[in-house]
Amino acid sequence: MLHNMLHVPLPILEKILRPIIVYFTLIILLRVFGKRELAQLNPFDLVVLLSLSNTVQNAIIGEDNSLMGGLIGAVALLAANWSLNRVLFAMPKLNKALQGSSRTLIRNGKVDEAAMRDEILTHEELVEVLHKQSVRGFADVKECTLEPGGTFYVETRAESFPSSRHQEILKKLDALMEEVKTLKQA
Repeated sequence: MLHNMLHVPLPILEKILRPIIVYFTLIILLRVFGKRELAQLNPFDLVVLLSLSNTVQNAIIGEDNSLMGGLIGAVALLAANWSLNRVLFAMPKLNKALQGSSRTLIRNGKVDEAAMRDEILTHEELVEVLHKQSVRGFADVKECTLEPGGTFYVETRAESFPSSRHQEILKKLDALMEEVKTLKQA
């Protein structure tokens, strides 16, 4: 049993190269196919990402299911990721080229239809993103940007619902506090 766990049937160099090649290939493919795959906006995208991990599993491990083979592959993946992060930190221009740039989807309540088409986003998906951030609709948005990592940055207008509603609640709370003080003194 111990022999099966520790014996690596593939050459160690192959165990190191396989995960590194798959890692860099996936980075390139995710960059080519866009930020949407990272944002996981709908169930279809989630299924693709989950299937993708299963699809490349054999490419990473090959015919080796040993414990040592798995550990070597894991170390190779982590080392590749660590190395790439160090290189990208040291070379901001390369980082920007690999990461891409952010894309403004809404500016001053107006949806950029061309950006939506380029990012393959529907209005319903964008509304869902806004609702998750307690924004009622497009008119309340000063700027909404899809970041290179697939996250959304939403800045509301100063007079938007969440901000104005917050101020209204604070005023009512102050008025209630004054009433409580008055009642305590009486």
